[in-house]
Amino acid sequence: MIYDHNVNMNEYVNPTVNVQIRSENNNKFNPEQFLKNKAFENYKNQNDENNQFKFLDISKFTEKLVSMSRSTTAHRCARYVRIALQSAGARFTDHPIAASDWGSTLTEIGYKQIRPAFDNPQEGDIYIINRTSRHRYGHIAGFTGSQWVSDYRQRSHDVYKDPNVTYEYYRLPS
Repeated sequence: MIYDHNVNMNEYVNPTVNVQIRSENNNKFNPEQFLKNKAFENYKNQNDENNQFKFLDISKFTEKLVSMSRSTTAHRCARYVRIALQSAGARFTDHPIAASDWGSTLTEIGYKQIRPAFDNPQEGDIYIINRTSRHRYGHIAGFTGSQWVSDYRQRSHDVYKDPNVTYEYYRLPS
């Protein structure tokens, strides 16, 4: 074959392909949310029934309780204990409002119910006073290592001075 014009064989052997990349901003990747989700997955995977309590930092729990507490009650004991538990690493999807209903939530995050041990409390222990006709929400408090604290710094565990109250006592396994 005879050509009467110059032919660039590269056009036939190695043709140039013009590619246009159109980028739409449909990528909704959020690195911050991804890291939070990944951390939560790791937490859930590591938080089986046997080692869940290892992720609760007792010193953070007691520090937060003390830092928020007052000298007199604000009638928000369950709220203060919840915030202190969350600051210590406790994770729960739902929580009760009434202090007397916190027993199952405490066991979910690793606490074990034990016989009341007010004569030998340990840092991080939590007690619940069950509701009565005079106290419809009950009471909850944590032991800081030196005193019982709820929304206020208590003089003792016996805040109601009522012989008819019943207690539940919770402790993290050693």
